[in-house]
Amino acid sequence: MIQIDLRNYSISNSLPFILIAGPCVIENEKKTFIIAQEINKICNELNINYIFKSSFDKANRSSINSERGINLDESLKIFTKIKKEFDCPIITDVHTEEQCRQLAGNNVIDILQIPAFLCRQTDLLLSAGSTKKIINVKKGQFLAPNDVKNIFEKFKTVNNQNIMITERGTSFGYNNLVNDFRGIDIMKQYKYPVIFDGTHSVQQPGGLGNKSGGKREFIPSLCKAAISIGVAGIFLETHDDPDNAPSDGPNMIYLKDLKNLLVQLKEYDAIAKKYA
Repeated sequence: MIQIDLRNYSISNSLPFILIAGPCVIENEKKTFIIAQEINKICNELNINYIFKSSFDKANRSSINSERGINLDESLKIFTKIKKEFDCPIITDVHTEEQCRQLAGNNVIDILQIPAFLCRQTDLLLSAGSTKKIINVKKGQFLAPNDVKNIFEKFKTVNNQNIMITERGTSFGYNNLVNDFRGIDIMKQYKYPVIFDGTHSVQQPGGLGNKSGGKREFIPSLCKAAISIGVAGIFLETHDDPDNAPSDGPNMIYLKDLKNLLVQLKEYDAIAKKYA
């Protein structure tokens, strides 16, 4: 298994799972700090290594009228304060080659994330990989599990092996995603860390007409299923008031429910890794 070293811990399919968590998009400094503080508290109590996640821009919203977030410069100021306060790694999305170049020498952002719809954009992948940062690629809803090998091959051409692949469901008819859990084992064959996204897996893209819907009540079951197979990490978008969040509210888990889910996932993970 490929092992990615991040600060004082490592990420691998055979090691205890890490958590990638945070709100879908940065709203403002106050709201972001409230969520980051609670995630930090929970993970410290449960001894879970975590990476704080939020997007500075959501470039693939359903409607032209949907909120997209704040600009990169303002987001970096907020990320810097969070990193200083909680001493945690930071992951954020990139959508363009120019954004990769802007973040290449930045020490605040530890991991660049490639959105699912862009997972085959060769120039974007090469630009992100060339930063030599860790890259987390969301597997496209349209991609078969064994097709991810082509993604890994692209990164090899820029000598970057610090790649994670995230499962987030597969398109199944209109406005619906399903998880074929055979895909986790298929993707693990390539040795790279596999992350399971429990929140976007319950998303209903465009399901509300001018925005996406979701079924957050199924998040715990899907995460338990993925953890029982053995994965490197769990991706969860969370918010203290998801029903009023500007983006992806219906498929974000309530912040108040995060700790209870993570307690259960730790138990499942211990069993899965014991027999791996």
